[in-house]
Amino acid sequence: MKSIIHFLFGKSPDIFDENGQVRHKLPEEKWKKWDARYHDEKHNWRKHRGTATKSRNPKP
Repeated sequence: MKSIIHFLFGKSPDIFDENGQVRHKLPEEKWKKWDARYHDEKHNWRKHRGTATKSRNPKP
């Protein structure tokens, strides 16, 4: 019966905390890796110029 109700009306989302804020339940290590990548100069979108120094298909 429970599966029929979930099928018809959907499950309640499990991503909200008690204050109604979105909280993704990911391991702490994954958040640390994301934070490190976010602050890395290589991935900084503000300094991205749209061109790469190395070509993917170098001419022979």
